[in-house]
Amino acid sequence: MAEVRLGENESIDSALRRFKKKIQKAGILSEVKRRERYEKPSLRRKRKAADVGRSDRYLRLTN
Repeated sequence: MAEVRLGENESIDSALRRFKKKIQKAGILSEVKRRERYEKPSLRRKRKAADVGRSDRYLRLTN
């Protein structure tokens, strides 16, 4: 679970910004959005295969 402690003399806005960054980095928001609706197992396999293909393409471009 993402946790942010408010520092001394720290504004709520900056703490909220740090919290948002933390949950984005942890992938919590994307996980919540993904779980909003039921995903059929066949569609889950297709999505995972597309994710793998996308990361393979990225790795080929960077190397």
